[in-house]
Amino acid sequence: MNRPRPAVGPGLRISVVICVHTEDRWEDILAAVASVRAQSHPAHELLLVVDHHQRLLDRLTEHFARPPGAARPPGAPPAPLRVLANAGPRGLSAGRNTGIAAADGEVIAFLDDDAVAERDWLRHFAAAYADPAVMAVGGRTEPVWESGRRPLWFPEEFDWVVGCTYRGLPPGKVRVRNVLGGNASFRRVAFDLAGGFTTGIGRDGDRRPLGCEETELCIRISQVLPDAVLLIDDRAVIHHRVPAARRRFRYFRGRAYAEGLSKALVARSVGARDGLAAERRHTLRVLPAGVLRGVRDALLGRPGGAARAGAIVAGAAAAASGYAWGTVRSRMKPTPLRLGPVDDSVGGTAAAAHEGAPA
Repeated sequence: MNRPRPAVGPGLRISVVICVHTEDRWEDILAAVASVRAQSHPAHELLLVVDHHQRLLDRLTEHFARPPGAARPPGAPPAPLRVLANAGPRGLSAGRNTGIAAADGEVIAFLDDDAVAERDWLRHFAAAYADPAVMAVGGRTEPVWESGRRPLWFPEEFDWVVGCTYRGLPPGKVRVRNVLGGNASFRRVAFDLAGGFTTGIGRDGDRRPLGCEETELCIRISQVLPDAVLLIDDRAVIHHRVPAARRRFRYFRGRAYAEGLSKALVARSVGARDGLAAERRHTLRVLPAGVLRGVRDALLGRPGGAARAGAIVAGAAAAASGYAWGTVRSRMKPTPLRLGPVDDSVGGTAAAAHEGAPA
């Protein structure tokens, strides 16, 4: 198969997609936008995709609207901002596919709506794509606890529960099976060849907090493009707000259970061997070490050690039970999984507003 040569170099155009679904995060959304606009490697464009929330769509459209022909504010970046309506079914996967279809850059980056990116976030992404074999690059996501500090019982091995980089991921710039969706980027050609995010796996804003849509996509990219390189560069940092409700054990356990359900869907989509390889290593190596570390801290009288060890055991058990039930349920009543479209027709129907048309 003859594939187009991927774009590389400092002029790489990176489109940034932020999917939003609730007015409760209004200030977070504005902070996320501001962090993208402050990048040392300017974004080619910024796309806000609103997930079936007309009032939020209207509010964002009005907030970012400028009269036609109005002068660009001094110091403003050249990249336009567009507000789009999710053109697919409710959920994060379809929202991201809407952004992909509308995006014009050679690389498409995704940022959570309750996170802010450090100034060199896109610069590190762009540098990694100097290698034409690189098809995806992720970064490090640091938790910002709304309460001001991490709960003593919350194990770092489970920071993925709150959408952040967790203990067990290798440091530095390394090859990985998959990137984490809230801080990730992909070459456009990867979507052209492997398809978009699969709907039916990830979050839809209202139901149980499922995930793993980026895991399934990354595995599919590697299956379609066996020579593809997927990286994490931990210098590409974002800071993700963790609300008080997510520091509760009830959320922790429920999110771990939902992860198990999601992993069952991933295994069904791409096969258990690829879909669970990293999870097996994490479960057999990282989690036992975390339990021993917690027990040691407890014996040394350090606060939270026993609770962290117990939380690791409980979280692993919840994820395992979710996977078991998800496997059984998928056999009894399969959840429809649909490969998301990434053609321009989706983006063409989704556009709701523009701020600053290209010069």
